[in-house]
Amino acid sequence: MPNSVLDEAYERVRHTGPERDGWLSNHVPMAAEALVRHGHGRAVHRWIDAYADRLEERPRGIRRIAAAEWRDPLGDPVRTGDWLHFFDRELAGEPWRDVLARWWPRLLPGIAAGATHGVIRVGHAVRALLDAETGPRVAELGNGLAYWAARWQPLAPPGAGPYPATDARSALDAVPRVPDQRFGIRSRLAQLADLTRWPAVAAAVPGDAADDAPTRLAAVVDAAVLRHGTHGYAAPVMLVHAATAPNAVLRALPALPPPLWQPSLAAAWAATAAVTAAYAPAEARALPPAAGPEPGEVMARALDTGDAHAIKFTDTLSDAYARSGDPVLLAVAARSVEQIAAD
Repeated sequence: MPNSVLDEAYERVRHTGPERDGWLSNHVPMAAEALVRHGHGRAVHRWIDAYADRLEERPRGIRRIAAAEWRDPLGDPVRTGDWLHFFDRELAGEPWRDVLARWWPRLLPGIAAGATHGVIRVGHAVRALLDAETGPRVAELGNGLAYWAARWQPLAPPGAGPYPATDARSALDAVPRVPDQRFGIRSRLAQLADLTRWPAVAAAVPGDAADDAPTRLAAVVDAAVLRHGTHGYAAPVMLVHAATAPNAVLRALPALPPPLWQPSLAAAWAATAAVTAAYAPAEARALPPAAGPEPGEVMARALDTGDAHAIKFTDTLSDAYARSGDPVLLAVAARSVEQIAAD
């Protein structure tokens, strides 16, 4: 990956805020990382130019967050600027892996932060850092962690369990739908606590207990990608996060101590189940015919749409395709990019 292009992109938006219009996410860092990784570095600055009118200034903050008093401002978006300054200080004093390992278990229970964009932004930053440790990438990790902390939002708790697990596709089929789907994600996620089946579904992390956490988590990602091909027609943009959120966690695992892998798997599954409950329609549609362009061409199409979610979903789908080689995924990719662009 050409270091200069991605680092230039990070520097270009270093002093922009993580949100716009009150709560919508700034997608530049995530999309730029995906584009560079897939060979579209030359298009990154042009893409940012087109997105630039949606960027807002970095919040200045209200008052300093003391290291021992982090719990009170957790989940308070008014303190976003304070969190940005806080993680600037954290990362200036310690290696980024140490900061990540300390804050990951603190932030993980609030994985729904920013409609899961908090963890997604961190996942992209970690993947970039695993390629090369540079100042702009460390700073971007801090921005992602700050966004996650400011928007920290827990999901309705899972049951005490243990519950029998199954394969990821069947587990997604068992997720109940929230009853009122007229409003945004915060309204929808708030309804999870009223679903009698939610505690069991959230606790029944799919996969064979004999498999390691990365294997089980990859299966969750793959199932969510495939499900977008059958259920994405109703809310193609929002249902993307059922796949991109767990994939962000999967990308972070190599930088995390192994004892954090199992709770990461559980939280990632809960996020996937929650987004599925919030946005998957009741009826499935047939998968497209098992034929489609190669991932590189689909990413070019996603870039042509200019839509950040199309770019990020194609990035995640490319990971799934690399694992399985399933040609159905290529057709899902092409259809999903069209649906997202039209949404």
